[in-house]
Amino acid sequence: MYQQITIIGNVGRDPEMRYTQGGVAVCDFSVAVNKRYTTAGGDQRDETTWFRVTCWRQLAETMGKYLTKGKQVMVVGEVTASAYTDKAGQPAATLEITANTVKFLGQRQEGGENDAAGGGFSADRGGGNRGGGRADDEFAPPQNTSRGNRGGGNPPSNPDDIPF
Repeated sequence: MYQQITIIGNVGRDPEMRYTQGGVAVCDFSVAVNKRYTTAGGDQRDETTWFRVTCWRQLAETMGKYLTKGKQVMVVGEVTASAYTDKAGQPAATLEITANTVKFLGQRQEGGENDAAGGGFSADRGGGNRGGGRADDEFAPPQNTSRGNRGGGNPPSNPDDIPF
């Protein structure tokens, strides 16, 4: 079985980079996905869903270098939901995505020019050269060809390498 989610939204905070004891790069950030709809009574409503996104290895390095708060991104990955009790004692849940691909959308705010992280820059954790020589392919990590390749693939299987 396999499940995958694709979201498009705005980065809610600057990414946080860290490294496991084994030296594996991990990057965390949040993404707000907004939905606007009209109720049966004709009122406009806005609804925001927050996702916590985690990137590993080369994808994490790329996100830590280029991603900033407010950027519009498309994230493709695997989603999990975790239940918890909030500060008021009420049950709550969080949606967490382990990203396979992150694509930067939109443009740079100053002057409207594309920067290295805007206008279609794309990174994924195992896609290799996907675009037939496009300029942004130099930022994509190499294709994961073996289980021992630390440049892509799944999070570490050794519990000591998990940073939380």
